[in-house]
Amino acid sequence: MGLALARAAQWTAAGSGTGTLEIIPLNESLLNQIIKFAEDFSTRYPQEAACVFREPLEWKTQLGCSVFGEGYEICRAPPWRQVHGEICYLVIKPHDSDPLYITCSIAGVFLNGGQLKGKDDIDYERKSDVYKDIVTFLRERSPRFVENMSKQEYNFFKEPTYEKNYKRMEVVDGKVSGQSQNLYDFTEKNVGEKVKSSAARRTSIDKKKLEPSMTWKNTGLSASHSDKVTKQNTEEEGRSSTVSLKIKKKASGISSGSVKIQPASTCKTSGRFEDVSESSSETEEDEEQPVCHQEGNTDLLSEYWGIQKLAKYLKGGNPTATVIALCSMRDFNLTQETCQRAIRDIGCLEVLINLLDTEEIRCQIGSLKILKEISQNAAMRHEIADLGGLQIMVKILDSPDKDLKCLAAETIANVARFKQARRTVRQHGGIKRLVKLLEYISVGSTSLTPYQAKDTEIARCGALALWSCSKSTKNKEAIRKAGGIPLLARWLKCSHANILTPVVGTLQECASEPSYRLAIRTEGMIENLVKNLNSEHEELQMHCASAIFKCAEDKETRDLVRQHGGLQPLSVLLGNSENKPLLAAVTGAIWKCAISRENVSKFREYKAIEALVGLLTDQPEEVLVNIVGALGECCQEPINRTIIRKCDGIPPLVKLLTGTDQALLVNVTKAVGACATEPENMMIIDRLDGVRLLWSLLKNPNPDVQASAAWAICPCVENAKDAGEMVRSFVGGLELVVNLLKSKNKEVLASVCAAITNIAKDEENLAVITDHGVVPLLSKLANTNNNKLRRHLAEAISHCCMWGNNRVTFGETKAVAPLVRYLKSNDPSVHRATAQALYQLSEDPSNCITMHENGVVKLLLAMVGSTDETLQEAAAGCIANIRRLALATEKAKYG
Repeated sequence: MGLALARAAQWTAAGSGTGTLEIIPLNESLLNQIIKFAEDFSTRYPQEAACVFREPLEWKTQLGCSVFGEGYEICRAPPWRQVHGEICYLVIKPHDSDPLYITCSIAGVFLNGGQLKGKDDIDYERKSDVYKDIVTFLRERSPRFVENMSKQEYNFFKEPTYEKNYKRMEVVDGKVSGQSQNLYDFTEKNVGEKVKSSAARRTSIDKKKLEPSMTWKNTGLSASHSDKVTKQNTEEEGRSSTVSLKIKKKASGISSGSVKIQPASTCKTSGRFEDVSESSSETEEDEEQPVCHQEGNTDLLSEYWGIQKLAKYLKGGNPTATVIALCSMRDFNLTQETCQRAIRDIGCLEVLINLLDTEEIRCQIGSLKILKEISQNAAMRHEIADLGGLQIMVKILDSPDKDLKCLAAETIANVARFKQARRTVRQHGGIKRLVKLLEYISVGSTSLTPYQAKDTEIARCGALALWSCSKSTKNKEAIRKAGGIPLLARWLKCSHANILTPVVGTLQECASEPSYRLAIRTEGMIENLVKNLNSEHEELQMHCASAIFKCAEDKETRDLVRQHGGLQPLSVLLGNSENKPLLAAVTGAIWKCAISRENVSKFREYKAIEALVGLLTDQPEEVLVNIVGALGECCQEPINRTIIRKCDGIPPLVKLLTGTDQALLVNVTKAVGACATEPENMMIIDRLDGVRLLWSLLKNPNPDVQASAAWAICPCVENAKDAGEMVRSFVGGLELVVNLLKSKNKEVLASVCAAITNIAKDEENLAVITDHGVVPLLSKLANTNNNKLRRHLAEAISHCCMWGNNRVTFGETKAVAPLVRYLKSNDPSVHRATAQALYQLSEDPSNCITMHENGVVKLLLAMVGSTDETLQEAAAGCIANIRRLALATEKAKYG
């Protein structure tokens, strides 16, 4: 396309190098069109706009020149003709006319001037009308072509009557014989008798064979169904068995007659993994937003007209004719946009849904097979739900016919990918019915009988539907109340990947709920999840790892994963870096499992830390979040901080501080902060300007990022050489830290107090933050019940007392009395920090009086005997100051 545009534009002559665009209306028009396309692209096609193309798109085809026989020339339009919409040029040699030189373009097919004499070029000028396709063109130009077309196919679509005489075709040893017989007789007898002739589907024009289009083999008419059809022949011949359809016309519905074609919106949606595997939450419920493309006034493909003709037989035929029409419709590529558009435009969708409400199992099966295919499309899913299709499918789940059950459940699985559809399934009793399908248990056997295989298929389809429905929080609860957890646990013990995948998929969706995590642990499912990490099926591995990822929030589960040997396969799966969804699930499971220190030792043994460091570059953000989270947990041990440094892991970690993903920033700041506790690591971080990057993250609007950055700054300030000068070099940095004391987030306040504690160790920095009003801001925080904030606030007050009149100011701003109450906390670390702060504040006589009035002496006396020497000394020092003040007061009073 770029080459075509470059050739279409007018360029100035270049003296050296490339030329420039001339200022002419043609170029201006081209540029305006490019700009308009680029501006609208991300809005109209957000899914496509998110793709980054690093190299040209390429695809392979199995077709070669030899497929077309001899005498063909490879048929592509040069770039200077592509700008006119031309695609390729063909030479067609009919039996009854001279060769035809035609041009295929986006507008259609037309006759061109043919090969120019003496030249390797052709006359591109149009010499005929434009036809919608080559078949239509040849019908007008070659009578012989029309004669050789399949009479059965041509007449079948030509007239909407059943009693017209047609040619009955029979295929014997690859040859066609025929006799005059009406279509009704043909269809009744051939549905049962000629199913095996499905290979003869298309007319071979070259050999003049008139072979019928028999596509009933794969329409759900199994052997038993074929027998039923044969037995019913006599009954149906004696009566007019018309399928009763209660057509539900929409306001914008189109009559069954002629169709007026308008440019329509066509919608595309993402694949299975994107729709089903995204994590669930209460706000969920992932409202599906199909991306709509507005089509221009282009000629519709022949598939559109073929489906339009079939619609006549769907709407008014007897059961057998309806089945044949359904079979013929399945002959089309129903995943193709044009076919789906045809089904939508001419009212076929309403008919297909109404067929589900009949008593004809053949029609129900044929309809469900089509609905299952087209429901892969987001727009179709919404329309099926709007027309009441889900309610009927839920009822079909009670059918005694197993094939029907399977198809209904599988179609529900496709449709229930958006919020309203999931709600509809639940409200009409679908969850209970789907859970009941899991009762078809055949877990123990490795090789299944046909009967067991069918039961397994029913359970698989039921699990698929539950998987889709489990994105809803209310549906998760409904599955649990319907007894789904024990059944899922039983199926988890089987060895068949096709049923295991949807079962584990449902479990990993539900594992976001604490009740399910408890059940997964108590029902012994962790062992089976770990076992299937060694499966050959990557999708199954992914869902098992994802379930472990969610369940490993609980310590007991983390221990079970280790005890059942799950840490080693998780470490091994890090080597499969090409499968990004699998890698995301595995790294997430490792991250959560690494919260337990015992598991970190195992990961070090399995070389998982080195593997994680090696994955720090060129990964999706979803994967990076988990990798850095895992490294942050592993970094809590000194030996692992050394491993990361030796593997050159610190530079990529510091580089990630420049990102924008909030979850990634939270994890990477934690990892960098943990690494900074080692002086050698801190030198690298400082050299890479990592501290400045951390400081800049304090301005991030996300409180989680602010808090994580502040925590990371603490070890950086503590372990940096000449930390005081480094901190002062950040223009406005100290003022930024002090202003964060105005935050409403407790975690931000605790982390900033911890940072101030380290900053205040430098006298010059303490003077600066005092000037910025740190004392009154700290005093305002004193009335808190949060033990984490109490501890770090007391430490900050203790260090801030070392400058000027800060001790007095703390007393004047009412910080002393609340601190005394901290001594009643049940957290020893709060006791130690508070005693130190009170000791510093007791250097001011007014503060001693306040402490004494609030009963501090009795509380501190109990702590003087503590085994914590720091607490012991601080408590004794504070009491001593209070006692000295009392003695001085008495001495002054009594002279």
